[in-house]
Amino acid sequence: MKPELRVARMADAEPISALFAACYPTLMAPAYAPDVLSAALPKMIHANPVLIASGRFYVVEQEGRIIGAGGWGPAPPSGEDVPVHIRHFATHPDATGQGVGALCLTRCQEDARAEGHPALGCFSSLNAEGFYARHGFQRVAARDIPIGDASFPVIEMRCPL
Repeated sequence: MKPELRVARMADAEPISALFAACYPTLMAPAYAPDVLSAALPKMIHANPVLIASGRFYVVEQEGRIIGAGGWGPAPPSGEDVPVHIRHFATHPDATGQGVGALCLTRCQEDARAEGHPALGCFSSLNAEGFYARHGFQRVAARDIPIGDASFPVIEMRCPL
């Protein structure tokens, strides 16, 4: 069965959190020190209800299971000067490399472009920089952002629309 993209609903919050909990520790492990992940992940693996309710957050389902998620929003993280940005992307480790993330990202780019935004920004995890680069994002700078008590290394990226 082909994966299908749809707008997330509040009822998806628990399965989205489960996706983050399955994805982030596994896929980020090669790029981050264990102490950084143990400090940051407890804050990162929970679905953001405000983002879900925005109508700008999407899930990818296959056979009734959420295997991908991601969205965008107009409130950039501190320090970023792009007015809209990518938020909370994840693909289940069993589904990486199958176009799941691309479904979400393409929808975000199309929607932001339709609203007249000239660019999208993101704070890419170190392991996801290549994914964003393949989809038109360019590296701006390496940064550390605070997540809970952790200083979490990311790559600030930007994509002209």
